[in-house]
Parts: sequence; C-alpha cells; structure tokens
Amino acid sequence: MYFMLLYSYFSSALSPPLYSSSCQLQGQFHLNGMHKAGDVVLGGLFKVHLFPVFPDLSFTSEPQQPTCHGFDILGFRQAQTMAFAIDEINRNSNLLPNVTLGYSLYDNCDNLGIGFSAALYLVSGQEEQFILDETCVGTPPVLAIVGDSSSTRSIAISSVLGLYRVPMVSYFATCSCLSDRLKFPSFFRTIPSDAFQVRAMIQILNHFGWTWAGLLISDDDYGRHAARSFQSDMAQSGKSCLSYLEVLPWGDDQDELRRIVDVMKKSTARVVIVFAHESLMVYLMEEVVRQNVTGLQWMASEAWTAATVLQTPHLMPYLAGTLGIAIRRGEIPGLKEFFLQMRPDHHNSSYGNSMVNQFWEYTFQCRFAPPTAGVDDGAALCTGQEDLENVETEFLGTSNLRPEYNVYKAVYALAYALDDMLQCEPGRGPFSGHSCGNLKGFEPWQHLYYLEKVNFTTPFGDQVSFDENGDVLPIYDIMNWLWLPDGGTKLQNVGEVKRSAFKGDKLTIDEDKIFWNFESKKSPRSVCSESCPPGTRMGRKKGEPVCCFDCIPCSEGKISNKTDSTECTSCPEDFWSSPQGDHCVPKKTEFLSYNEPLGICLTATTLLGTCICAVVLSIFIYHRGTPIVRANNSELSFQILLSLKLCFLCSLLFIGRPRLWTCQLRHAAFGISFVLCVSCILVKTMVVLAVFKASKPGGGASLKWFGVLQQRGTVMALTSIQAAICTTWLVSASPVPHKNTQYHNDKIVYECAVGSTVGFAVLLGYIGLLAILSFLIAFIARNLPDSFNEAKFITFSMLIFCAVWVAFVPAYISSPGKYADAVEVFAILASSFGLLVALFGPKCYIILLRPERNTKKAIMGRGIES
Repeated sequence: MYFMLLYSYFSSALSPPLYSSSCQLQGQFHLNGMHKAGDVVLGGLFKVHLFPVFPDLSFTSEPQQPTCHGFDILGFRQAQTMAFAIDEINRNSNLLPNVTLGYSLYDNCDNLGIGFSAALYLVSGQEEQFILDETCVGTPPVLAIVGDSSSTRSIAISSVLGLYRVPMVSYFATCSCLSDRLKFPSFFRTIPSDAFQVRAMIQILNHFGWTWAGLLISDDDYGRHAARSFQSDMAQSGKSCLSYLEVLPWGDDQDELRRIVDVMKKSTARVVIVFAHESLMVYLMEEVVRQNVTGLQWMASEAWTAATVLQTPHLMPYLAGTLGIAIRRGEIPGLKEFFLQMRPDHHNSSYGNSMVNQFWEYTFQCRFAPPTAGVDDGAALCTGQEDLENVETEFLGTSNLRPEYNVYKAVYALAYALDDMLQCEPGRGPFSGHSCGNLKGFEPWQHLYYLEKVNFTTPFGDQVSFDENGDVLPIYDIMNWLWLPDGGTKLQNVGEVKRSAFKGDKLTIDEDKIFWNFESKKSPRSVCSESCPPGTRMGRKKGEPVCCFDCIPCSEGKISNKTDSTECTSCPEDFWSSPQGDHCVPKKTEFLSYNEPLGICLTATTLLGTCICAVVLSIFIYHRGTPIVRANNSELSFQILLSLKLCFLCSLLFIGRPRLWTCQLRHAAFGISFVLCVSCILVKTMVVLAVFKASKPGGGASLKWFGVLQQRGTVMALTSIQAAICTTWLVSASPVPHKNTQYHNDKIVYECAVGSTVGFAVLLGYIGLLAILSFLIAFIARNLPDSFNEAKFITFSMLIFCAVWVAFVPAYISSPGKYADAVEVFAILASSFGLLVALFGPKCYIILLRPERNTKKAIMGRGIES
C-alpha cells in the first residue's frame, strides 16, 4: 500500500517482544462516502457539503473529527452521475465484459485537508491492520480517482499521486498550471484548461471590439493563473488590454470591496471579466448594488456562469445580459430514472456510506437515527420510501448537465482505457518483453499508458481524447443571461467556442439572440481610445497600455488603408498619398504642355516668329532684284531667314510630353539651326569687311577669298562641325526622357535628361564662339562709310544674341522642371526675334516704307540724303 505509516514495523525490528509483526493505520478519518464493491474500484472526490466545522484543538484529549455542513445538491448529483456511469458500464456487455466496476466516492467538504485525506484513503485503503508476512500483491484499493472539483485541491493531491503514477481525472479543475506534465504526470481532465477559457474570452472581446476591460480574480490558483494567462495572451495579441486587475477578498471585506468598486466606477472600461467563484461574486454584487453601479457588461468564467444564487430579481438590473463561458452541456439518457430509483440504506448510515442518507434527510427534512448535522432533531423519522417525484428539488434537473457530463466522460475514459488494456494479446503488449497488463499484477502506470491513448465518442456525439498534457479537446458553450419581461431569468446558449484537431480555435456567436442590458439594446463600446480611421496610425501614449493611443495622421507620401493601423506605408514611387491619406493616387505629371497658359503663349510666340520669317522671306523674294536685297550676297540673307525659321520651329520640340525622339532632336535641331544662322551672319560680316577693303586701292585681291562658293563652303563647314558635335553627343550619351521626383514630392516632372553635360556645354560653347567672332568682326566694320552699313545692325544683333544666352545659363540652371524648358524656349525666341528684327527690320522698312532709298546710289551714299 502506498501511504502506510509503518512505524510499528521498524519498532518491532528493535524490540521484538513489545511489537507484533503487523502494522496498523496511524489514524482514521470520518468521511462521508458512498461505496459499491467490484472487481476494480474507481475512486471519486466530490463537494457534497459546502464547509467543515473543526473542533477545538487543545490537544488535551484525542482531537475530534471535523463535521461537514451545508448540503450541496449539485455536488451530490455529480457523485450520483459517477455511480450511474459505472452502473451503465456494468450493464454494457461490449465494454469491460466479465469485469465489474465498483466505486468509492468521498465528500471533500470543499476543504483541502479533508479532500487530501480522502485521496489518501482511496489509494491506501482503510483496513485497520495488515499482516506483514503476507505477499503484498493484488489490485490496489482504487484503480484511479475521478476528481477533484477544485484546482487548488487537484494540485495538492495530484502532486502526490503523480509520484506513484496513480491516474487522476478531474471534471472541474481548470487551472492551466495542471497542464505541466513534469509536475503532474498522472493528471487528466475532461474540462478545458483555463488557458483555453482565457483565449475564448479574448476571442469574444475581439469579436465585439472590446479592447478595454477590467479583470477581477479570486485569490487562489484558479484566479492567479487566469490573470497571468490574460496578461500574456493579451500582450501577445496586441488587440486588447486590461484597465485594471483586482483580487477579490475571501469573505465580506467591506473596505476592500468598496475600493474595488470605486476602481470599477472610475475606469472607462465598460466590460468587467470576473474569474472567481460564485461565493465571491455574491459579496461583490452586494457592494455593486449598494453603490448602484450600472452600465457594465459582465463576463463570467465557468465558475459562476450558471450560478442561480446570482440570478435574482434583486441583482438582475445589474447582471442581466451577462456573457459567460459554460462547460459543454451534454445529455445522459437514463440518468433521471437512475436518480428516481435511489433509496437510502437504513442499516448503514455511518460516515463510510452516508451520502444518500444525508441527501434524503436534506430533501425530505426528516431524520435517521442519529440525525445528520443541519437536520432538526425534532424532525420526523425517514422511512426511505419517500418519493422524490413529490418534492421540488434541483437534484432531478437533468436538462442542463454540465459538470455531470464531464464526470460521465471521465468515468468512461477510465473504463475504455482499462478495456483496451484487457484486450491486449500476450506477447504483443506495449510493456517490457511485449507483456500485457492484467488485474492480478496491475500497476497504475500501466493504466496511464492506455489512458493517454484513449479515444471514444459519447452518445451525445462529443469526441473524447487527451493531448500530450492530459487536456481534453476543449469546447465551451457561450451563455447569455436573459432578463424576461415577467422578471424571471433564463440562461440561453448563444454560441460556442471549440478547438478542432485540424482547424484550430473556432468561435461561433448568434448575436441576434443576445440580450443587451443597455438602452440601445446593442453591444456596448469599451475602448480606451477610439479606433484610428484610415489615413492615421496609432501612436502609443507613454506609460499607458497599448490600447491607449493617439491617432497620428500619416505624413505626406504615406498612407494607412485600414482601421487601427500601427504604421503608415509609403506609396510607390509614381504614386502619392491622397488628401485623406487612406490610399495612393498617381502623382500629378508636370511638363511644359501645349494646354497650359505658359505653353500656349510660347507656342503662339513661336508660330508668330515663324510667320514673320515667312513674310520677310516673301518680301525679300518679291523684291529680290532691288539693290538692298542684292547687297552683300542675297543668298546669305535667304539662308539666315530660313535658319531663323528653323530656330523658331525648334522651340516647339521643347513643348509637350518629353519622348525619346523629341529629347534627342530638340538640342540637335536647336544647335544646328543656330549655328547655321550665326555662321551665315559671320560669313556675311566677313564679306562686308572684304568688300570695304576691296574698294580701296590694291584691295581687290581680298574678294577672291569670299566668292559665292567660298561663302557656301564656309557656312557648310561651320555647320558640319556642330552636326559632328551633336552626333557624337547622341551616340555617346543620348538625352532621354526622365521622371524627376526630386523637385516635388507629389509630382512627377517629366524632363529630358541631357545625358552628357559636357556635350551640351560644347554645343552651346560653339554657338557662343561663332557669335563672339561675328560680334567682333561686325564691331570692327561698324564705321564703314556706306550710307547703309549692315555691320552696325549685325553688331547690334550679336550683342542682343550674346546677352540673351549669357543670361540663359544661370536662369536655366536655377529653374526646376518645366520652367527650365520654358527658359530655354524663351532664350531661343528672344535671340531669334533679336536677330530677325536687328538684321531685317531696317531693310523691310526701306523696302516697304522708303522705296526711294532702295537704290544703288542711296546704298552707296551718293543718292538721296537721309
């Protein structure tokens, strides 16, 4: 036997004459119980009484045993459910054939010491004396224990039973700590762990958007482990957090309860989660009623979800609408009929087999001899033939079986495990040497092996199996406290939360069935901070929980497109944030467009310049035989007009959306057009100077270098150099369209990247070189004696040209985006108009308005006076 105190054995070894070769129990406990003999006996621990009364411990005489008071109908119904399950198994020929199960059920009186004593009784036996020379073999007193209902008692009892691998299957102990296989290797349970219950509650919080809640717990293992699980799981999810965490006192501690209720009133959390026993809730609700604290949404743990003591008209204005986690409801056919067949034992009302008698006395308010504690000595004697159907008792209520259903599953789990062991074929067993277990040499650890692998389905359709921690596949019902119009209360099922072996946790809630105890008849809001809308992100407040935050608008270029975003995401390169910051929009594109006012003005000016060139060209063609047109090589004048026309037109390449061909062509056309124009002006200037020198004695030889062919060749050669520069530039580093996002964050500036800054500089430098040469030569020839000295106008035109392009360089560099193109177009138009007006304005004036001066004599200064 496991826990024999064999002090007499050791004493006999020292003093044989004084002690016999036997041992005896150190002491006995008077426990309320219920027993049935069998080949194999299962133990059970149930809370049949609510509290014990301990005698005075003066130790002047042998201490008296404590007595239990406050009969608990529900605890007794759970014990009877175990008796029913064993009776049903014994009648089932397919399960444990040829084996009769018995039971030994004890009352723990809701006390750790009494419950622990009962467990020792079950695994050690109660025989008063053992003869030591007998062979210590055979079936142990009990095969396993079903119980206990309390997490604290289960922790204490299982810590000892685990040392000897005695199976213990609890039907109501939910502490997540009991899943520790190293500390509790032989513990199993048919009720889900609090860890799953906590996760279920957090799923409900998330479902209704309740991110801010208060938590009240009991000051025991049940409450403390639940609090740790809440804090851990909430921190892991990051979606909800606790406004406060308070420990409910044991008993009616008015000051502490008043302080806790004050905390609840001051908190902005509208949801209150209570992980405590119903007795603690009774004290708490008295203070809640006293302070008239309404407008709270209560959430109940399974410990008080179905507590009828709280479902009173006095408390329903405060507790109506409560959502609670409840143990899975099951149906057990034949259970009520079994209860009705129960009869007390007249001849054995001792502590060892007294439960039924105590129930009978409590229910019918009669007494056996001697009477049970709590029964009036003057009550009528019980006959044992009283009819349970004639009294109103909660005991017969089998429509809402929850802990009882867990007891039922626990008994069947032990029976199926034992049946699997007995089905083992010798030589093919799982133990050493492929042996099998048997009832004669039975060891508790052998039962554990099969219990870990048990898998069956109840008549109600629920699958029962244990995971590696001894936990059953979890499933909970979600209950709602409905406040009926007549003032009554109904506990209705509004959903379930369960775990599947393959699909994980699943929450199902029928919101239409939920009763909300608020004026709006809708789910309340319980948040520390209102949700951040799209376009903002959550900014955590320093020193406060994660649920308390500020909503910070996303910075430009970043968005958040969902509620409660923790960060803003950057838009892609070609996109920008909308004004609301909740989505990305394509960036506005910017370039010098034909549709905008600036583009329209530049285009109109370009076309105007082109038309003026065409008109001037037409005038010169029409008057090509006149002296002023023929002077100084009219062919060069026509070439200058054509090149100026090209200069005007090339500016159109700078307007519109940049494309590859426009980027490549714009600078090449600009460079070649202007070099053609300036080279013609340079040659024309040189011709003017050569003609003047030829008019002097001995200067005729200079004209041979400036014939028509030489002039054409010079223009072509100078223009070819620019063409070569442009070709080299385009081949080595061609200008390409470029999306520039550096100027504006919310805009894409389409521009032509020059490709090679050196190539662009050489192109402009060559134009500038020719312009400076033309200016210098014209400046030298400005004082020639002709009446119409064209060198003066060339000097003036080159001065305008150089001034425009000198101003262009800093303006171009400092102008962003499309304005750089506008500056270049303006420089092209300004310089082109300057050349056009300076070179051809005076001639057109004479041709059109002063034709009398359009003679050879006038031009040579020997005709009409000015």
